[in-house]
Amino acid sequence: MITAAQMRAARALLGIDQKTLAELSGLSIPTIQRMESSSGNVRGVVESLTRVITALELAGIELIGEGAASPAGGRGVRLKSSSTTS
Repeated sequence: MITAAQMRAARALLGIDQKTLAELSGLSIPTIQRMESSSGNVRGVVESLTRVITALELAGIELIGEGAASPAGGRGVRLKSSSTTS
């Protein structure tokens, strides 16, 4: 799973716009826009989600799930759980 916030953050880390992500993933710009406007987990066709995740990973993004460790040890950004942000 990937959240809309993760997609936007991944693009920001890569310094790419929605058009570039659409090209990298072989999807349309409206599809990327729709995915990024989701609330919470991105909803969509599984194949489209897979294409976006693959494109981001090939571009150097490591998607980190809730509570998962980052074994690669590279730089990154992670949201704190809501109980620790207050």
